[in-house]
Amino acid sequence: MDAQDTFDLTTGRGLMACPRCDAMHVEAELNSGETLRCIRCGGVLAKPRGGAFSQLIALAFTSMVLMMGAIFFPFLEISRMGIGNATSLFGVAMAFADGVLLPLVLAVMAMIVGLPVLRSFLLVYTLTPLAQGRAPYRHAATAFRWSEELRPWSMAEIFVIGTAVALVKVAGLATVHLGPAFWAFCALILVNLASRGFMCQTTIWDAIEDGSLPTDGREMAGGVARGE
Repeated sequence: MDAQDTFDLTTGRGLMACPRCDAMHVEAELNSGETLRCIRCGGVLAKPRGGAFSQLIALAFTSMVLMMGAIFFPFLEISRMGIGNATSLFGVAMAFADGVLLPLVLAVMAMIVGLPVLRSFLLVYTLTPLAQGRAPYRHAATAFRWSEELRPWSMAEIFVIGTAVALVKVAGLATVHLGPAFWAFCALILVNLASRGFMCQTTIWDAIEDGSLPTDGREMAGGVARGE
């Protein structure tokens, strides 16, 4: 981060925009536990926490472990008149892997499983050297940018809500027992909520910038201006 109260209106260096109302603010150095809010809408702009990088890495690994369990452990068991059948997400995907439903199966599995795992991996790649006090990896800025871009497309929460709605209707026709995979998905939602609570995007971008990595073009523009 640049020195406090210094900014460049041409390149945007030293400025930050509120993601909710686009009000411009001068970047300020914050201590752990302090909160920077938008003067217009009151939205949180930055809220650094001590040890947040290590906590986010731990939550990312937890998310990946839970997702693996959610894929291969039994998701639910349906029984009626003494006859029951249990299945997992992987088993369901294999059952519909042939024929015209294959593209739909791949798309659903990518949204439910692939994107959350990919986001967790990108976060670990970005934050591991930062948590150790080392310079960020070469592609850390790209990895973190993709992690944030993929956030709205991670559909684990939507999947659990949709499944719960469907089970309400199925429960009237047969006895339904929820398996460990369902509870793994519920735990995954809580882990994701905790990760969002600990994450401060501004702090991460500042740490990447302090490692001399380009993030949004401001460094390049600033270098050209200084060279002219």
